[in-house]
Amino acid sequence: MKRNWINPDVLVIGAGMAGLSAARSLASLGVQVLLLESQKRVGGRVHTLRAKGEIIELGAEFIHGLPPELVALVREAGLELMERSGATMHSHDGALIVDDDTDDQKGPFDLLEQLKEFRGGDLSFAEFLDVNQVPLDERSAVIGFVEGFNAADQHVISARALGLQQKAEQETEGDRSFHVLGGYDQLPDYLARQLEELGGQVRLDTRVDRIEWQPNRVVLQTNQGTFTASKVVITLPLGVLQSGRVEFHPKLPQAVSDVLARRGPVRSGKAVRFTLIFREPFWQTLSPQPEMGELSFLINGEAVPPVWWTSLPEKSNALTGWIGGPRAERFAGWSAEALAELGCDTLAGTFHLESTRIRSMLIGCYTHDWSADPHAQGAYSYIAKGGLEAPGVLSQPVADTLYFAGEHTATDGHWGTVHAALASGLRAAGQISASMSDRANTNPATAR
Repeated sequence: MKRNWINPDVLVIGAGMAGLSAARSLASLGVQVLLLESQKRVGGRVHTLRAKGEIIELGAEFIHGLPPELVALVREAGLELMERSGATMHSHDGALIVDDDTDDQKGPFDLLEQLKEFRGGDLSFAEFLDVNQVPLDERSAVIGFVEGFNAADQHVISARALGLQQKAEQETEGDRSFHVLGGYDQLPDYLARQLEELGGQVRLDTRVDRIEWQPNRVVLQTNQGTFTASKVVITLPLGVLQSGRVEFHPKLPQAVSDVLARRGPVRSGKAVRFTLIFREPFWQTLSPQPEMGELSFLINGEAVPPVWWTSLPEKSNALTGWIGGPRAERFAGWSAEALAELGCDTLAGTFHLESTRIRSMLIGCYTHDWSADPHAQGAYSYIAKGGLEAPGVLSQPVADTLYFAGEHTATDGHWGTVHAALASGLRAAGQISASMSDRANTNPATAR
């Protein structure tokens, strides 16, 4: 059996943004931290690939608005944000139309603004549409947006949670979007380096199978041996926790177990994304002009994928397709080759070009199946009807020993975002620091 690298005060499970931020924060306070990651890399669902002269994000890509914790980290790491710009085009009755924010195009999305003032008993979004007697011909666009953006099922996702999400995005200028120049993976890599410089350690390829715990003592059984500490931060993705792959002994309190049920109040979303690399950005020469020359987003709700985006304002030969929500389940497990064929056919229909012409320009397709990935088992989380209080249960320590973090533990409406994961790690680190201070004050002999 392999021995621990160190005898840590705190163990952290998961080297995504939540785990790295918690571990780095604790190490900066002089706490001995050992971070265990089941993959052979850090970053979790931040996963950047470099190929064909392109920087390809296989997981998280957009920074929604200007969340202070994430913006501060980008600046600290000496990195730069690039704001997305350009034209958004919709395919309507076979024609490409510029999204000019007219009242006709904004109408369905005014419903989301109404959700900010939603009161009373919770409803699913589908029920909300029924109660408000939204005409069927006005539903498709807003349903497509809610399911696609949240990787959610309209019949499950909470209307109250959507309202809180709208408020949260407004507070951080969430209608703007940015990306990290040079690749998102630079952020988790920076945090990992910082952690080690502060005396903490990262152990990769270490899968936690069993967590034995009692107040102020944790024993982790892994494929690389046994690790012991007084506290643990658990930042495993929601899908992994819901799968039951990690055994807790004794079992978690019932309130926590209920939240972590597979069909519980917090759900793991479904999404498929893939990036097509072409010899040249052929779409920039198509009609209508000048908008297609400045294409940022392309939306065709009747097609699959229904959403595409470019890397504008950066120069790129890539188009990324996105399928979110229930429609994504049909394409789970598809190979890159099959997705490339689907994508070329969809683009051909949208652009009124021959599929063979588009395929002749294709030089690569890149994707990652997050639902099949044993380290993720799904996309990001969303709140089910009646579940608005559930993340608050996960955000509270269990016996001052088990601390959950990750975007699924956010209580402020920012579920499903990298900045929610980052903030949750900082929250868990603060809770542990306060607990250790209280314990030291109660028993001075334990002070470091």
